Amino acid sequence: MSIDRANAKAVERMIDARPRLTGIERAGDALPGLEEGTLLHAGPPIDWPRMSGPLRGAVIGALLFEGWAATPEEAEERAAGGEIRFDPCHHHGAVGPMAGVTSPSMAVYRVENETHGNVAFSNLNEGYGKVLRYGAFDDEVLERLRWINGPMAEVLGAALDAGEPLDLRALLSEALHMGDEGHNRNKAGSILFLQRLAPRIARTCADRETAARVLAFLGDNALSVLNPVMAAAKAMADAAHGVDGSTLVTAMARNGTDFGIRVSGLGDRWFTAPAPTPDGLYFSGFSATDANPDIGDSTITETAGFGAFAMAAAPAIVTFVSGTPKDAMAATLEMYEITEAEHRHLTIPALEFRGTPVGIDLRKVVELGITPRVNTGIAHREAGIGQIGAGLVRPPMAVFRDALLAWAEAHDL
Repeated sequence: MSIDRANAKAVERMIDARPRLTGIERAGDALPGLEEGTLLHAGPPIDWPRMSGPLRGAVIGALLFEGWAATPEEAEERAAGGEIRFDPCHHHGAVGPMAGVTSPSMAVYRVENETHGNVAFSNLNEGYGKVLRYGAFDDEVLERLRWINGPMAEVLGAALDAGEPLDLRALLSEALHMGDEGHNRNKAGSILFLQRLAPRIARTCADRETAARVLAFLGDNALSVLNPVMAAAKAMADAAHGVDGSTLVTAMARNGTDFGIRVSGLGDRWFTAPAPTPDGLYFSGFSATDANPDIGDSTITETAGFGAFAMAAAPAIVTFVSGTPKDAMAATLEMYEITEAEHRHLTIPALEFRGTPVGIDLRKVVELGITPRVNTGIAHREAGIGQIGAGLVRPPMAVFRDALLAWAEAHDL
């Protein structure tokens, strides 16, 4: 099969994927290999000595949450001593924002690709600021985690079981027409998510106070839909993975130390380089000197053809990540240069409903010298502090060059 035919097949599978949110499960039951003593994390593989501050903080918090350690000091000792196994979320069909740490007792959204049959998962979103995914682990963080993964997960699970699965592709398409880009700006999508769940919660949750608290939490959190949307993007991208001869990128992810990609026609091999530090806007009292290098699996959104690739649909995002509305438009227009196709189901009103750019092609990235654009949050470089801003970042060109060379070697070119 020629490269062009392979890429056309891969991107068509990505576009045709129809991810639907079917329910909530316990991570240890849903994800094979996630058992006691194992933690999943964002990005390519990494061990404790190379972990950044926010990822270490999230690991400490997860050990405390699971009861595998009684104090932060004990948690750090166990992690450093080799008692904990670390593995990427991507190796288990899952994704997690920022540190992405997922432990067996946490709840995960289950998203099924109705078109191709593959399944993807993501944990539940904690909101902004001082949260586990940014490396915070104090009592407030842990108390919130217990409520989210306990009572709230039970309420959401019952609500999802009470009706048809939620069509996340349709939800995302509508959100793009309402000013979202699906990664850092999810205000419309989260409102749509709440609108679809609220009647079910009212019908299935007997305790009115619990129902009210869950509804308020979802309504106050403009990122509540991000995690299921990330799982949807994972289901889309995985549908395009494994096409022999394809040069399309099917995963981009960061662990706070390394930026890694995987390619459809190159199996499960990671190509990595040092993660860059984002440029952006910082919360009061913080600056670029406080920032950790980029972190998180949320780049799966750009991989699937939205996020920064759809910034033209969300000009107001520049108030959060920096820049101007013209910059948002330019970001999307530039991404058409390095992609294989335009999405049939995700369109941008400001571009005459042109489909979002989808299917990052290694060849085009290297030939044109244009790396993908990414919207991202910014974590403090030290464990325990949390989010300090949001901004923009580009992957290192080295990962695309290395992947293209590996592809050429694999095909005797």
